[in-house]
Amino acid sequence: MSTPFPFTAVVGQDDLRLALLLNAVSPAVGGVLVRGEKGTAKSTAVRALSVLLPEVAVVPGCRFSCAPAAPDPACPDGPHERGPGAQRPARMVELPVGASEDRLVGSLDIERALSEGVKAFEPGLLADAHRGILYVDEVNLLHDHLVDLLLDAAAMGASYVEREGVSVRHAAKFLLVGTMNPEEGELRPQLLDRFGLTVEVAASREPDQRVEVVRRRLAYDDDPEGFVARWADEESAVRQRVVAARELLPSVRLGDAALRQIAATCAAFEVDGMRADIVMARTATALAAWAGRTEVLAEDVRQAALLALPHRRRRNPFDAPGLDENKLDETLEEFSGEGDGDGDGDGGSDDNNDTDPDDHGPGGGGGQPTPDDGGPRDGDEAAQPEAGEGGAPQPSPSGAGERQPARASEPFRTKVLSVPGIGEGAAGRRSRARTEHGRTTGARRPQGALTKLHLTATVQAAAPHQRARGRSGPGLVVRRDDLRQATREGREGNLVLFVVDASGSMAARQRMSAVKGAVLSLLLDAYQRRDKVGLVTFRGAGAEVALPPTSSVDAAAVRLESLPTGGRTPLAAGLLRAHDVLRVERLRDVHRRPLVVVVTDGRATGGPEPVALAGRAARLFAADGTASVVVDCESGPVRLGLAGKLAGELDGVAVTLDELRADALAGLVRDVRGTSSRRAA
Repeated sequence: MSTPFPFTAVVGQDDLRLALLLNAVSPAVGGVLVRGEKGTAKSTAVRALSVLLPEVAVVPGCRFSCAPAAPDPACPDGPHERGPGAQRPARMVELPVGASEDRLVGSLDIERALSEGVKAFEPGLLADAHRGILYVDEVNLLHDHLVDLLLDAAAMGASYVEREGVSVRHAAKFLLVGTMNPEEGELRPQLLDRFGLTVEVAASREPDQRVEVVRRRLAYDDDPEGFVARWADEESAVRQRVVAARELLPSVRLGDAALRQIAATCAAFEVDGMRADIVMARTATALAAWAGRTEVLAEDVRQAALLALPHRRRRNPFDAPGLDENKLDETLEEFSGEGDGDGDGDGGSDDNNDTDPDDHGPGGGGGQPTPDDGGPRDGDEAAQPEAGEGGAPQPSPSGAGERQPARASEPFRTKVLSVPGIGEGAAGRRSRARTEHGRTTGARRPQGALTKLHLTATVQAAAPHQRARGRSGPGLVVRRDDLRQATREGREGNLVLFVVDASGSMAARQRMSAVKGAVLSLLLDAYQRRDKVGLVTFRGAGAEVALPPTSSVDAAAVRLESLPTGGRTPLAAGLLRAHDVLRVERLRDVHRRPLVVVVTDGRATGGPEPVALAGRAARLFAADGTASVVVDCESGPVRLGLAGKLAGELDGVAVTLDELRADALAGLVRDVRGTSSRRAA
């Protein structure tokens, strides 16, 4: 096991360190979600925190880490007698992105439960993390149902495992930390709200700070143990401060004035529900304890708002998290208390003069951890960050006839486009698929470990053999060959690849605005259905991949908004580039089925025989069986119907911009291949 990088040696990242320490002081805060670009010390800081946590006393031999002074009466390994226990370091358990539900919550041996009547339970990661840290790297890539299970356990402090009427419960109280790169996709707002605090991190752009990051990282790599020893005193001081803050926490007073400021702040920023108020109250209390005070001040409320509210203000997937600090200060000033220990008329900003909250909001406040030797505030021990997929769009292949980008019109609810057949891709909400969750459609013999028992089919398989097996009592004699796995059908996410015509024929501002509004609406739909998206544009001399397939719908929206128009219409080039993108993506993810959405008026110009070339390119998709839909952007009293002909070559369907709206048709679900096949027949 490698020696973790010291927590106090992380250069800068004050907000991140503070949020982690507050959760160490008070796990009731609800965990931390760390958002930021790659290479910003997210994982390093989380792993380093585990070393600072005090040791925990456990019942010897208990797989669920029961406290010897107050063992869990429902512990599967219990009951335990009160008494002396063994000391061990607090654990940091990592949840891999590809983990199964059984790996997270634990698994039951169904065969023994049916045949012997015993609850043979194998603990999962939630049990391992009890009284420690549960760390989820790239939490935004975790399947939604696993995130729901994880957050439910964190909120209830217990995990429940139920399989065909057999139930096991055990305690699961842990400090939950998730990290994510927004370029790879966002969490749903409902899941964001379940994290207590959120911190945005970024690499410093100041050379001195970056030099210090590199210097410390190189020193650590050369001699990890020696480097850790040099920071031992600082580590010990922070560890003792965490213990002292935990002991002080029950004595901290949250006055009425502070409560009014918390409620007023949440109301002013129009956050949904009451979870934000509760988290702010707990965070402000933890900040006071961390600062060694027994009274919550206005500066604690301000700092708590900056940590607890930004991610709760998202109203749709394309809203960036953030908080207007001027509005926050005005609200705190308006509702500042008098004579209640919660700050004076100026919101308590004069009570602590060793920090300046005006420049770096989350870095100020009474609970700020002591920085090291005036070291840099933002940095990372890792390599320099690279440009992400959500950055500025690449130059267009041709600037001829280029016009300024038109703004997208107001998005609308689109009808559902689905891929035909039954897939086996990642869980989502678009097309039918065989999944671990969903309605039961049948039974089969298990291939490998049994995960979902089909009880009726199992009993039917075992029943004819009871006499031969010597059954003499009421119990059913079940053998492994009798077990049947339930087959279930749910929904999968797809790869929605947009192929957008940005040529001169689309350049009328009102027309392009409507086109962008339609694509933006489809992007919103893809976000809600947990799809990956990609964007290919064509105009002028050729086509380009404006956005490779990604889970970040936000990045696609940014590229779409800045899309210029003008030049000829190389439709064949756009289709061929899209076909190449799908070919590469199939090698990366063979189970994710694609849906191609071509947004064009169907015209093809430039080069010899542009229409014939476009037809041949379209037939490549039909030969591969790729589901496709053409959004017909042609307008005016005289229409050529070229988009419909293109849809026929693709073996797909064509819909107009008006037909794309969900309320334009009586049937909302349309199989994009089935309709085209019927038309071709």
